Amino acid sequence: MNDESPTAVAAPQETRARPGDEIAREVARRRTFAIISHPDAGKTTLTEKLLLFGGAIQLAGQVRAKGDRRRTRSDWMAIERARGISVVTSVMTFEYRDTVFNLLDTPGHEDFSDHTYRTLTAVDAAIMVIDAARGIEARTRKLFEICRLRDIPIITFINKMDRESQEPLELLDEIEKTLALDTAPMVWPIGRGRDFRGTYDLLSKRITRLDEDPDGIETSGPADPIIDTLVDSDTAARWREEMDLVEGACGQFDLEAFQHGTLTPVYFGSALKNFGVRNLLDALVAYAPPPRAQKASTRTVEATEPTMTGVVFKIQANMDPNHRDRIAFMRVCSGKLSRNMRVKIVRTGKTMAITSPQFFFAQDRSIAEEAYAGDVVGIPNRGTLRIGDALTEGEDLKFLGIPSFAPEILRRIRLEDAIRAKKLREALQEMAEEGVVQLFLPVDGSQPIVGVIGALQLDVLSDRLANEYGLPVGFDPAPCDTVRWISAENRADLDKFIERNKLQIARDLDEDPVFMAQSSFTLNWVEERSPEVKFSDLKVTSV
Repeated sequence: MNDESPTAVAAPQETRARPGDEIAREVARRRTFAIISHPDAGKTTLTEKLLLFGGAIQLAGQVRAKGDRRRTRSDWMAIERARGISVVTSVMTFEYRDTVFNLLDTPGHEDFSDHTYRTLTAVDAAIMVIDAARGIEARTRKLFEICRLRDIPIITFINKMDRESQEPLELLDEIEKTLALDTAPMVWPIGRGRDFRGTYDLLSKRITRLDEDPDGIETSGPADPIIDTLVDSDTAARWREEMDLVEGACGQFDLEAFQHGTLTPVYFGSALKNFGVRNLLDALVAYAPPPRAQKASTRTVEATEPTMTGVVFKIQANMDPNHRDRIAFMRVCSGKLSRNMRVKIVRTGKTMAITSPQFFFAQDRSIAEEAYAGDVVGIPNRGTLRIGDALTEGEDLKFLGIPSFAPEILRRIRLEDAIRAKKLREALQEMAEEGVVQLFLPVDGSQPIVGVIGALQLDVLSDRLANEYGLPVGFDPAPCDTVRWISAENRADLDKFIERNKLQIARDLDEDPVFMAQSSFTLNWVEERSPEVKFSDLKVTSV
């Protein structure tokens, strides 16, 4: 296991609470982050290597590998392993350097963007993985914009430096121009492609060579003659020319700018070769913020508050197909969660006991006797909890920002065995609660309609209905092309509109009304003639 020496790091972030406070101490140890990238940039491989260096696993899987090495911990579903892509968010909790990490590995493919957007509401920082050859790609840009909306600090990892790549300075320039994000290189590559030899730490002035010297070698700076003994003369000469430009043109790291989301520290490496990975963990410890305050409808909830609050951002069914379980993933927003404590589900007003909260390592799990703000825990439930639910010790809070997007593909499900129609409806209800699909029930009583962002979601739905519920299905065109959530300032205006358009009205999982349009032309025509009604392609859940 080779990697560069830990970068010189700053002290962990201080909290406002008194030093002796248990909650403040534990919150300061937490780092909750996601990894975002365009597909095939190396996100899942990097996830495995972070877990490896964090001591969480003994053998890191590779998405493109064969046999045992193919078994990545984050891609645990059969369809994920078959296709070599992530289709659900995986949660993994591990410790490194007395810091508790909650790592959320998100789907990279745009067809699962709704999963990713929901996940990003639950993190305090992100690692942005960029392919050194391809630079900023469309999916990276879109995910970055979501992070920017929430001011999420981003650490950039330029991956695959051991392959053909763009000039490092050009990559930095692309980040700054495309994303309007200041950059601060923390290490600088020595060579690239077949000539990639390692990195130079701009803070500690240590050189770490690829496949050698895990602790690195101290230097006095770029001019140190020892460098000429570590790499060949041509590579050293080109690197010194680059360093002259780097020292003169590149920005310096600023912790405040980073934590406000306006500057990104940049690291170079190769996840496949375990190079550059430890630097990322050290950077998360040193620079990433501990759990941040969460906005609610009535106030801002500070992480170090003594009372426990949390929000459900993901539901996953059948992680253990033998037991047909349903797990609600909750981010603890404040305070301390203890096993067997009773909490209030704000949406329903009911109380429940959290008897078996769980920490996750992909599909593996262990009982969480206690958890603190920033931690992600799984709560077994049988349909009691939904995405967006707030759980508190009694306070009526509504956390903001769990988005639902209007689907781009609408289908009716074809079931060959009509006798199993009831089971299908129950399965679709569960899949909708989980966020795999959106479910719309027409008010005229006709067949339900499912909506997805991309075609791959239909493949996942079909695969899971067949394997987990024993329901082989097909898909037929829906009688509509577009759906929009509808609302009005005056309830009477909304009721009149629904009455006039009954054949084109459905209800979503939350019983909110939607208008089903046959085409965008029809939608525009109806919108123009109904100015009292608002048509929206986005619903933000706050419950």
